[in-house]
Amino acid sequence: MTTTPAVTVEHLTKQYAGGKTAVDDVSFTIAPGETFALLGPNGAGKSTTVEILEGFRSRTGGEIRVLGHDPAHASRNHNARVGIVLQTSGESPNVTVAEQLQHFGHLYPRSRPVDELLAATGLEAQRNTRISRLSGGQRRRVDVALGIIGRPEVLFLDEPTTGFDPEARRQFWTLIRSVRDEGTTILLTTHYLDEAAHLADRAAVLAAGACSTSHPSTRSAGRTHAHRSSGGRTTPVRRTSTARPTRPPSSGTRRPRCTRSRSSAPRSRTSTSP
Repeated sequence: MTTTPAVTVEHLTKQYAGGKTAVDDVSFTIAPGETFALLGPNGAGKSTTVEILEGFRSRTGGEIRVLGHDPAHASRNHNARVGIVLQTSGESPNVTVAEQLQHFGHLYPRSRPVDELLAATGLEAQRNTRISRLSGGQRRRVDVALGIIGRPEVLFLDEPTTGFDPEARRQFWTLIRSVRDEGTTILLTTHYLDEAAHLADRAAVLAAGACSTSHPSTRSAGRTHAHRSSGGRTTPVRRTSTARPTRPPSSGTRRPRCTRSRSSAPRSRTSTSP
């Protein structure tokens, strides 16, 4: 039986005035319940791709669908089904964590209870703490809580752990795995190969706006693997005991466009900007 992809991107292109091409003929699909990672250095086009899928930025060419809809013309109902965690977000520093969650919860037809969000994101002890007094990692957890508050079917995470120390990154990975296990489809952008290996079912590499490789990322029995292109071959990258982030190599040469790759079937599992 054929399953309709949760996200479809076909020949996506974004060009700015002056001729700069930020996204160059990128194509990929994400199955329901799958976690898909976009890797690449700064300026590769990761955030531009995600912002187009979120409906925040227009595209020059190509076709995209998120949950069967074009985000450029999405309804309020569609937006309530999508969760978004941006690289940076506006803050309300003078309200407490609970107050922030209560306020945004009223915007969704089936929002999660505040207590459930606090427990899921490990913020129970900060319930009555003003956001201005939170650490960077705790503020990022508030961002994720807002991203999943409406029980989204698709969650976009744009470089969520940039600037985190190793321990904070590991804690954040645990949180994202719990969201994934609820059945949420996740599109993650990241600089880090180890992050993609821990979290993603598949990963693609963007370089200079073009999608150069797309490979499975297998998680199994405490040994996690990502893949990278090296000299025309696909090379496994294993998780090691070190938590130091590893960045994918950048290259000035153009590689073939993204191609769909086979991956293990995603688990059956079934923020945010209404």
